Amino acid sequence: MSGVYVYAVTRADHPLRLDGLRTVGGTDEPPRVLVHGPLAAVVSAAPPDLRPKRRDLGAHQELQERLMADGSVLPMRFGLLAPDDTAVRTALEAKRDDYARRLGELHGTAEYNLKAARSQDDLLREVLDGSDEARRLNQCTRDGTGTYEDRLALGELVARQVDARQRRQADEIVARLSGLARASVLADPSKDDFLNVSFLVERARADEFGEAGRTLAQDYGAAYDFRLRGPLPPYSFAA
Repeated sequence: MSGVYVYAVTRADHPLRLDGLRTVGGTDEPPRVLVHGPLAAVVSAAPPDLRPKRRDLGAHQELQERLMADGSVLPMRFGLLAPDDTAVRTALEAKRDDYARRLGELHGTAEYNLKAARSQDDLLREVLDGSDEARRLNQCTRDGTGTYEDRLALGELVARQVDARQRRQADEIVARLSGLARASVLADPSKDDFLNVSFLVERARADEFGEAGRTLAQDYGAAYDFRLRGPLPPYSFAA
């Protein structure tokens, strides 16, 4: 075999209901299991041309979600390849204690990812309402009496105020939801978002966490865009 694609690591006694699942790359061989001591890795034949196509991303996550339904899983990121079965078993041996510990920590949990954005017009109005200097500089810019230095000062002031407000709101949002989660991990937000955070949530509290997310969106109002996804394989907490 020229290589193997690795989906996840589980305990060796984890139920492995893999029938009917697609594989990344759509290879003819079904997913299979490599067992080494107390651990197992779910793998398939490495595709010859691996790219993050929608079909393959879906197959990757579908297999992990099937495993998650029956217990804790260490999900691998899309695209993890090993040269052969021996390399996978060697990794299971080398990281046995670490993998076992993390599987225990992730037992009964799932990941929920929250992204948040805010209307730039709404944010700018708040900055102008809260700063006499910003209003003065903005008026000078609008009526043509301001200098180049005034326009530069306005841009710098607004940028500082926007950054400070977004950081404060991000902290507030994470604090409101953290009490319902075991852990949280911040990631770099995209250009339009001011928050990208993942929470590790006990499955027993999934409904409560989802309701808290909906209440949060209602409290902040229509100027905000909250996108909560989950339950997901706990990618952010597997490493």
